[in-house]
Amino acid sequence: MGGGSARSSARSSVRLYGAVAVGGFRRYATYRAATAAGVFTNTVFGLILVYTYLALWNERPDLGGYGQAQAVTYVWLGQALYATLAIQGGGFEIELMERIRTGAVAIDLYRPADLQGWWLAQDLGRSVFQLLGRGVIPFLFGVTVFPVALPDDPLTWAAFLTTVLLAMVVSYAIRYLVALSAFWLMDGTGAMQMLMIVGMLCSGMVLPLNVFPGAFGEVVRMLPWAALLQGPADVLMGETSALRVFALQGAWAVTLLVAGRLLQSAATRRVVVQGG
Repeated sequence: MGGGSARSSARSSVRLYGAVAVGGFRRYATYRAATAAGVFTNTVFGLILVYTYLALWNERPDLGGYGQAQAVTYVWLGQALYATLAIQGGGFEIELMERIRTGAVAIDLYRPADLQGWWLAQDLGRSVFQLLGRGVIPFLFGVTVFPVALPDDPLTWAAFLTTVLLAMVVSYAIRYLVALSAFWLMDGTGAMQMLMIVGMLCSGMVLPLNVFPGAFGEVVRMLPWAALLQGPADVLMGETSALRVFALQGAWAVTLLVAGRLLQSAATRRVVVQGG
């Protein structure tokens, strides 16, 4: 009896969060002009970065252990995942911070759904749309026009897609912590700016993390941002073991989600809202 009730509750939760994820996908699918502009922007920035990388790799062949084809592949993969993983922000966190500031988050807390789970489902829907709607076209353009290093093994592609899914969760967990800071800061501008700067540098969007030397390079490659772009890129190009990246991503996903849960509990006890 109890087991049947638990299974029914689990199925209801799956349907609820599935519907939220689909809603997040559909919501971003309505912004067709913004999506087209994003595809164009990512393609242009990809071209700029490719020629910059080619000049750099001409001077420093095998920089960071990459050949030119791998460096080019890395660029286009970064453009495909930039909006997908909201590396500099731009996902749910802006809306959640505004709801905290205005007090509308109190309504969210009365929903028959967990706050963290609700926003995770919605952000996963957004991420999948951004990958398909904004990421695939620049990537296909890049790998068609330039020599790249892509695998033929379907298992490698499957492992890569798994790392992308895990990267979505890690990215969400980072941004959820930043969003919850609004319970104390009220104005999230500073936190968002820090997210943009750290995300750009530590994810490897500027340069692959494996070109950073010494202790700094070792540290930055163990941070959660390394799980967003560097890990999936190395799996796709066969530069590292997929299990190693899974372990890094899984460890950070669990750690950050638990931290988000604890911070959420502290925040909901406070429920400090600007203006009373």
